[in-house]
Amino acid sequence: MLSDKSIFTQAVHAGERTSRPDFTPVSTPIYHSVGYLYDSMMDLDGVFGGTRTGYVYPRYGSPTVHALEQAVATLEGAEDAVAFASGMAAIHAALLGAGVRAGTTIVAAGDLYGATYALLDRLFTTLGVRTRFVDITDLNQVEQALTAERPAVLLCETISNPLIKVADIPTLAQMASAAGVSFVVDNTFASPYLFRPLAHGADYVVHSATKYLGGHGDVMAGVIACSADRGRDLRERQKLLGANLGPQEAWLVLRGIKTLPLRMRQHCANAQTVAKWLSDHPAVAQVNYPGLPSHPQHAVAARLFADRGFGGMLSFELRGAGQAEVFRFMEALDLVLPATTMGDIYSLTLYPAHSSHRQLDPDVRAALGIREGLVRLSVGIEDAQDIIADLSQALEQVVRQ
Repeated sequence: MLSDKSIFTQAVHAGERTSRPDFTPVSTPIYHSVGYLYDSMMDLDGVFGGTRTGYVYPRYGSPTVHALEQAVATLEGAEDAVAFASGMAAIHAALLGAGVRAGTTIVAAGDLYGATYALLDRLFTTLGVRTRFVDITDLNQVEQALTAERPAVLLCETISNPLIKVADIPTLAQMASAAGVSFVVDNTFASPYLFRPLAHGADYVVHSATKYLGGHGDVMAGVIACSADRGRDLRERQKLLGANLGPQEAWLVLRGIKTLPLRMRQHCANAQTVAKWLSDHPAVAQVNYPGLPSHPQHAVAARLFADRGFGGMLSFELRGAGQAEVFRFMEALDLVLPATTMGDIYSLTLYPAHSSHRQLDPDVRAALGIREGLVRLSVGIEDAQDIIADLSQALEQVVRQ
């Protein structure tokens, strides 16, 4: 009873720990609590010891975060999923879980998200981990690297950032398995709407949930889908790493997932229309979009994604353009927003050379095909003709200069 307590005590405890409800909320609640109480210390001891389900501390797990993890596991066809505070935290944890240690080697796609490339090329190098970068679409080159390097991990993106290459995940999974190598796939650009890598032999599937899973540009998160055994291992690592996702962020991603198929259907349809229009524009030298028959991996993408579409991401090169022309184009846009992210409901454009891949040496960028005139476009869910009209007027202003 609090009625006979001081106002100091009442202010702290009033309204808390009410009787347990006999109802179930339709929407998952946001559990902001850091601590959890049990009827007996033996119950609490069982949770700590893993013999009883429950929660004791957010670094060990949280009900709201667990709900998100269950949702992602379901969408990816996984036994388990583990959420992290960012996509980079997730990719880092997946590589550690897959066996990356001092003295090991990673074979990785050269065309990776810039921060992932820097993680491998800079941070991991200082820890005694070597990375060999390959053209993931050249299967002979990948096979030779796996044979020569005997790596711990093969790493790639289903759809690459920013050149929109499509990896032949089933074939790569067979090659990794034959070589005894863990296969880590970043599925952010595809999302489970387009493709589920675990069903085709991947060991770990990573998402920057900031992007299509969250989908509204208001949350940063990462998640790994995997087997139950790998999930238990990742959770033990997470207790030490502390890169945990908060309950508010988990709830936002969980809410975003509810409309993922609807959004992705619109993203794909819009991107196909915009890519075709750009490919016919005289100011555009090249369009990278797997839905175009001219794309080098068009047949692979059609086989992997079936009739669901080819994603909402594309990139294109402005003809004869450098940084000044790209900046002028981006500043002329009105509806399409120049923001350093992707996978939102909004149409967003980005200049890889000065943002996502800024950390790469210019010679490395050029060797990868990330040239000074390259623009990345995340096509949103607005009306496709409105997106095209905005791109058209911005391109006209660049052409007139």
